[in-house]
Amino acid sequence: MPSNKTIYFLAGLPRSGSTLLANILAQHPKMFVTPTSGIVDMLVQVRNGWDRNDAFQAMDRHDSELIKGNVLRAMLQAYFAHVEEPICIDKNRYWAEFLEMGAEMVGGRDRVKVLVTVRDLRDVVASFENLYRKTSAFGQLPQEANMALKFKTALGRAEVFIDDAQPVGRAYNAIRDAVTRGWKDRMHFIDYDDLTRRPKQTMDAVYKFLGEDSFEHDFDRVEQVTFEDDFVYGFKDLHVIRPKVEPQPPSWPKTFDDAVFQSNAWKNIENVAQFWKLYLRG
Repeated sequence: MPSNKTIYFLAGLPRSGSTLLANILAQHPKMFVTPTSGIVDMLVQVRNGWDRNDAFQAMDRHDSELIKGNVLRAMLQAYFAHVEEPICIDKNRYWAEFLEMGAEMVGGRDRVKVLVTVRDLRDVVASFENLYRKTSAFGQLPQEANMALKFKTALGRAEVFIDDAQPVGRAYNAIRDAVTRGWKDRMHFIDYDDLTRRPKQTMDAVYKFLGEDSFEHDFDRVEQVTFEDDFVYGFKDLHVIRPKVEPQPPSWPKTFDDAVFQSNAWKNIENVAQFWKLYLRG
C-alpha cells in the first residue's frame, strides 16, 4: 500500500468558497482534492476508542501508544491509496480542531499546512438564509425540525446558523481556537472576495504557502469534480459551484432588513464579520 502521499488540509468557514477552491486546485495535474471528507471523524473515533478497549488497556502503555499512532497514520495514507496524484488535499472544516493529531499524521508540526477559506460572516449567514429559502418549498432542514419556533423568523434563523453547535459557529470557533493554540503560522487564509476577484494572485499565494509548483488555471471553466449528495445536509445545492470564477456582490444587504440589522445578534455578527482581516492579517 502506498504511503508516500503529501497530505494537506482544507478547512474554513462554510459558504466561503472551499468547494470552489477545491475544484480549482483539482485542475493541477499533481493534486487530488476530496469533497467533504469523513476521514478526520474516523481518526478521532479510533483515537478516542483505543484506550477504552480492554485489550489495549492491558497492553504496555508505550507499546499501545506507538501502535495507535502507526494505525492512525496508516488510516490516513490508506484513505488515499487509490489516488495516483502525489499531493492530496483533505477537505473538512473541522480539521482546525484536530491539528495536533493532524501533525502526528503527516510527520510533524512543520509539515502541517492548512488552507482556510473565510468570508464576511454577514454573507455567510445570508448565504445560508438564501439556501433555506431555496430549499424550504419542498423540504425541511434538520435545524428547522429541531428548532421549529426559532426558524419562524429570519432573525431566529440567523441566530441558529451562528450558534456554537451549528456549522457556522463551530467552524468559526475552530479557526479562532487553532490560532489561540499557536497554529497561525501553519494556516493560510483565503478570503472569498480575493479568490473571486483576483484568482490568479490568490492561487499563486496558495502555492507559495504550500511550497508546491504553481499552475496556470482556467478560471473561466472550472469543472466540478467533487460531488456531494446535498440532500444529506438538508440544503439544496449546498456544494454546487459556478464554472466561471468572478466577483459576487455582497448579498446580506438585500437578504435581511432592519428587523435583523437592529438586533443584538446581528451586531455581534458585524463585530466578527471580518475577523481574519482585522486580527489575523493585522
